[in-house]
Amino acid sequence: MWKGFALAALLVAADLGAAQAGGWHAVGFMYHRFGEEQYSATNVTLEQFEAHLDYLEEEDYNVWPFERIVEHLENAESVPDRTVAITIDDAYRSVYEEAYPRLKERDLPYIVFVATDPVDDGLSGYMTWDQMREMQEESRATFANHSSTHDYLVRRGEDESDSDYRERLRDDINNAQERLEAELGEDHDIPKLFAYPYGEYNQIVAEVTEKLGYIGIGQHSGAIGAHSHKLALPRFPMAEAYASIEEFSEKARTKALPVKELEPWDPVATEEHNPPRMRATLADSDARLDQLSCFVGRQGQVDVEWVDRDARVFEVEPPESLSTGRTRYNCTAPSPERGRFYWFSQQWIVLPD
Repeated sequence: MWKGFALAALLVAADLGAAQAGGWHAVGFMYHRFGEEQYSATNVTLEQFEAHLDYLEEEDYNVWPFERIVEHLENAESVPDRTVAITIDDAYRSVYEEAYPRLKERDLPYIVFVATDPVDDGLSGYMTWDQMREMQEESRATFANHSSTHDYLVRRGEDESDSDYRERLRDDINNAQERLEAELGEDHDIPKLFAYPYGEYNQIVAEVTEKLGYIGIGQHSGAIGAHSHKLALPRFPMAEAYASIEEFSEKARTKALPVKELEPWDPVATEEHNPPRMRATLADSDARLDQLSCFVGRQGQVDVEWVDRDARVFEVEPPESLSTGRTRYNCTAPSPERGRFYWFSQQWIVLPD
């Protein structure tokens, strides 16, 4: 199954997927900044954001709190078709100034993942605790953990032992949760959801996240479904270059390609295995697998090798090594429903020397 985690948990995930008879699908959208054009890589224009909200309303989408989707995943409960969630990372000031009033006006739920140290330090460009408390009282806002430091958690100190590394990770997550509980938790729940800074995790980061009782949330593309791994939930990042209403509507309609086994699971690519060779096993679905296509960052479309078509096992290995930083393998297949695609993404991380 998903290598590296307890067999019992994996069997629960497999039973959950089987119970759904083809599965359910929900889409999480991830935002950072609103109307801050100087940060185009993490910003959406106000016109884009309003168009997104208009589309969801006009097309009668179910906009759920992200934590409600997670609850259904954990409890093996189905989610209605055309369900989406609005998530926001980092707690920038433009969330309060621009996103909050628009979401409040439409009475839409949303979740903000807060890196607490910049807020505590009063850094310009970030919200204040008072502003977040106002958002809790005046709108359907939820706040959750994005670490205290917003460090690159997959990067270890030069001489850092496993035990020291794990302790540092625990402290980073626990400190943030304590600050959120102290500032925002008196009258509101702070869910045990952890959005990895930069969407980066490795085996140890995920293990610490699990042992502390959190669901792990990434920044890799794709829909959430019955087979989604609860330590690597996907979201579609929204930024100016990828936030046109055409792209937004296409992503809102996506389904989760039901990957039930993935090797390797750890997304950090080692020097001897770069480019990484990904093997995925799919659960049964109505995805048109004869049209399965995979794309790798700037390398574009790459070959899909079917190891066992009957068992729905395929492999992907791009021809060129991955560059330092983050690269995604995106695999899609058409659904029989016109205009809808199944989607799975695996993010790979090549650490700097």
